[in-house]
Amino acid sequence: MHELLRIETLPNEALDAAAAFTREYLTSARETLAGGADLTIVLPGAPYDHRDWRRALARDLARAHAPARINIIAGSDDLRISATADYLAKAPGVTGQYLELSRDE
Repeated sequence: MHELLRIETLPNEALDAAAAFTREYLTSARETLAGGADLTIVLPGAPYDHRDWRRALARDLARAHAPARINIIAGSDDLRISATADYLAKAPGVTGQYLELSRDE
C-alpha cells in the first residue's frame, strides 16, 4: 500500500518549519511506515534553506523504516505532484529522496 501525506502550510523559517513538522506530522508518518505502508509526503515549496532538514527527514525515515519506502515531494502544482507521486508509487527502488518540483509552476 502507498499512502500520501499532504501538508498544505508550514512556517517560512526553516527551523520553525522543521519544528512544526516534527510536532504535528512526524508521529503520523512514523506510524504509517511502521505499519508497512510506503509513504510520500507532499510539502509546500520553500526557500533553499529548507533543503537540509527535508533531505535529512527523507533519508532518516527511509533508514529507520526499511523496507517501507518514504519520499518527499515539494511543490504546489497539483498535476506535477500527482504525476510524481504516481511514479514513486510504482518505483520500488526509490526511497529516501527529497524531490523539489520546478518553480516554474
